[in-house]
Amino acid sequence: MPWGKNSYPHWGHHLGCLPSAPACRVWGPHSRPAWETPRPSPLLCQDMALQNALYTGDLARLQELFPPHSTADLLLESRAAEPRWSSHQRGLWSLTYEEELTTPLHVAASRGHTEVLRLLLRRRARPDSAPGGRTALHEACAAGHTACVHVLLVAGADPNIADQDGKRPLHLCRGPGTLECAELLLRFGARVDGRSEEEEETPLHVAARLGHVELADLLLRRGACPDARDAEGWTPLLAACDIRCQSTADAEATTARCLQLCSLLLSAGADADAADRDKHRPLHLACRRGHAAVVELLLSCGVSANAMDYGGHTPLHCALQGPAAALAQSPEHVVRALLNHGAVRVWPGALPKVLERWSTCPQTIEVLMNTYSVVQLPEEAVGLVPPETLQKHQRFYSSLFALVRQPRSLQHLSRCALRSHLEGSLPHALPRLPLPPRLLRYLQLDFEGVLY
Repeated sequence: MPWGKNSYPHWGHHLGCLPSAPACRVWGPHSRPAWETPRPSPLLCQDMALQNALYTGDLARLQELFPPHSTADLLLESRAAEPRWSSHQRGLWSLTYEEELTTPLHVAASRGHTEVLRLLLRRRARPDSAPGGRTALHEACAAGHTACVHVLLVAGADPNIADQDGKRPLHLCRGPGTLECAELLLRFGARVDGRSEEEEETPLHVAARLGHVELADLLLRRGACPDARDAEGWTPLLAACDIRCQSTADAEATTARCLQLCSLLLSAGADADAADRDKHRPLHLACRRGHAAVVELLLSCGVSANAMDYGGHTPLHCALQGPAAALAQSPEHVVRALLNHGAVRVWPGALPKVLERWSTCPQTIEVLMNTYSVVQLPEEAVGLVPPETLQKHQRFYSSLFALVRQPRSLQHLSRCALRSHLEGSLPHALPRLPLPPRLLRYLQLDFEGVLY
């Protein structure tokens, strides 16, 4: 049975021989009375039979290996989950899997072996031991093993202890099945607004950033501050508005989740116009990510459609300069909402660049062009649209280029005049006008697929 240096083959029967600290210590906040024997330092165990039993959750075998009066306060070596850059010679770096220290308690907690966990705690395993930087409670929360979390908390595990990255167990409740873990942590005294040590994020920041609606709701009901700021000045609302769409398939679900989060935060009193250090506001981020429903929600709260960040970008700039993935999330609806709430139109000289970037989304081009009384494009602008796009959207682009430098229809000119008169009060003024629904939609730049 291989063991670490200066260790003994039968840990259960040689506790008196284990190396330990001096029996008498200076009195202090973490000291012991002179008459109390200090706990021996854990030994490094390399017994493969023990490790196999731990990883497989073989309770019967572990009961044999850990008889009564033995100790489970041991160290194990494990390989890191991800390779890390390391330098063994000056100027030479390589990706290697580093060996990390863990304990039997960590293995059981991370794999959900609840009965094994109870056995190890009865055999004097320390619940807050963190040789690799995390405690067993961190591991159980990250994996979503609710029963293990409960066992550890009952055994006295600290619900507010930080790991090597400065994150507390509540920060790690982020995946499926971790909501119950968060409820247990809060019940056992976890601070609802406990911050990570470097980013200064609260658990609500993490829930908002990851789109965890149920966890955000739980934290807010337990008194989490909806306007807490992290080290970069971000609030949970900013984090929620910045949720990215990973693919076209989940675009609708992503925006729906983002909308739920923002509604929760705003209902809890979050500032709809809170800016970070770079003056990015929730509206800037929602426009950049293409979350049309969230843009509508924020505008209904009275935020300005023309607020600038430090770079001089307005929300409309963010919508039109956002990643191409935003195409999956209806950029035309974002642009229309902004224009209907008084956003300053795109400078006519920039329209060719906008046409080139968004030519595959003709509704975005349509809503922009319908804010001008004249189509202000150069005649050679037709060359900015790929031939396959011209063919696919032939009806729209034929109407667009036919109107270059030509007068628009009288109906459209009337719309421009009324919109100019009402300016940014359209959403409030139009419902009061005795007009048929179809005409109201027309005044709000309803999509028609063609220009007149």
